[in-house]
Amino acid sequence: MTPDYRWILDLIPVRHPIVLVDRVEHLEPGSHIVTAKAVSGGDLCYQGLAEGLPAERYAFPRSLVVESFGQSAALLWLGSTALRQQQTPGAASDRQDWVPLAGSLRQCEFSGSAYPGEVIRHTVRLHEVIDGATAFMSGETTADGRPLFRVGQLTAVRRPRGSITAPA
Repeated sequence: MTPDYRWILDLIPVRHPIVLVDRVEHLEPGSHIVTAKAVSGGDLCYQGLAEGLPAERYAFPRSLVVESFGQSAALLWLGSTALRQQQTPGAASDRQDWVPLAGSLRQCEFSGSAYPGEVIRHTVRLHEVIDGATAFMSGETTADGRPLFRVGQLTAVRRPRGSITAPA
């Protein structure tokens, strides 16, 4: 199965400019997902950089690589659940009542950087879901086929929207 961009927006609770998954290349519900994020010099993280900087200053921020991986994991977990339940992904009951959160990342390692013009690909595997509210995943990220990032374990939780309060 290959969901489209609207499907991505229906499942994750963020919008531009923080949607960091451009395409789902492959989805095996309940098993794994492969997603892509094209790094562009037009991304907001590059605004305001001075000219003449060394090439390494144009590395895509690692925090955004981690966020993009997390969004891919959310798509795998929430998309698998919606498909299993024969729901329209992102139906009001999915999107408005629940919020996906990353609980922890363990055994993470960066082994490179991504730069404008390259495509970041995440492969995320779903290992277990407990009571529909906690998921355990792992995976790898590449930049134009080169190893970039590895996650030994991502623990994600799904909480009722009303139980999460905004800071004062």
